[in-house]
Amino acid sequence: MGKANVNNTGSDTKRNVVSSVFDPAFSRFVGLSQKLQARVKSQLKNLTADKHGREDNEISSNSIQMDLEKQLDSWRGNPSWTDQPPVVKVSIPKGSLCNLKAEVNVGLPPDAVYNIVIDPDNRRVFKNIKEVLSRKVVVDEGLRQVVEVEQAALWRFLWWSGTISVHVLVDQNRADHSMKFKQVKSGFMKRFEGNWKVKPLFVDEHMCDRLKPKTLEEYEQCTGGKGRVGSKVTLDQLIQPAIVPPPPISWYLRGITAETTEMLIHDLLAETAKIRKRLATGETDDSQSLDDQQMVNPRDIKERWAAHRRTSRRRRNNIC
Repeated sequence: MGKANVNNTGSDTKRNVVSSVFDPAFSRFVGLSQKLQARVKSQLKNLTADKHGREDNEISSNSIQMDLEKQLDSWRGNPSWTDQPPVVKVSIPKGSLCNLKAEVNVGLPPDAVYNIVIDPDNRRVFKNIKEVLSRKVVVDEGLRQVVEVEQAALWRFLWWSGTISVHVLVDQNRADHSMKFKQVKSGFMKRFEGNWKVKPLFVDEHMCDRLKPKTLEEYEQCTGGKGRVGSKVTLDQLIQPAIVPPPPISWYLRGITAETTEMLIHDLLAETAKIRKRLATGETDDSQSLDDQQMVNPRDIKERWAAHRRTSRRRRNNIC
């Protein structure tokens, strides 16, 4: 009996020794294995989420393209549209040169107009952009992108003209057709910021009789899918030079800046008119390659400004 107890005690002691040696190692192994499994699961989850995210973006892009093509079909059937001059409002916040807000109705759907505004090569449309010096996509979330852009913009003052580098961070979101821009580095301009907004315009709302559609779905339903969708475009920008000149120079610069903004809108209208013409005739895009496109020099911009002033004077005289 006593001997058996001694043997059992010895066995228990050996078992305890072995356990004290291997249990911590086993526990560490199990802990590492669990961490590894958790890491693998996390990576697989992220990969699955990225895959679903890409698939969702592709579905959204395809859906947007299909909706745009459907809306453009309405314009193919009825391209009739008369562009109206933009409304430009000028205010002068304290310490700035001016705050400009331009509004205009455009005869194309929001996605078509938005494509023009965010096009990396839109210098062929907006003639005050001489050259795109650099462009880098900082954030890409499918429908939303943040892009860092540096452009050479044309400027004119009295008898002098030239180019100025404009370095901005652009936040563009197709979900609501908005584009915000803000200067990255201050230099000649202390502040240069603003935004584009494109909202749907129900061109053939009269087809809905007394019903006042509030959504695209309601508009499509009451027009039987035949109503054209246009755009309400707003450009709002704040301009503050490093040094705000005193009057009358500030008055002159403010007028030039307002005219430049108005010409920007007129460039947009000219491009949409070309697109409507192609839709009506079935022509393909005959735009030239970037290397072959006509480059605008300071003399060209002066001529456009002079023509714009003559048109503005005639418009004022007709009103009077």
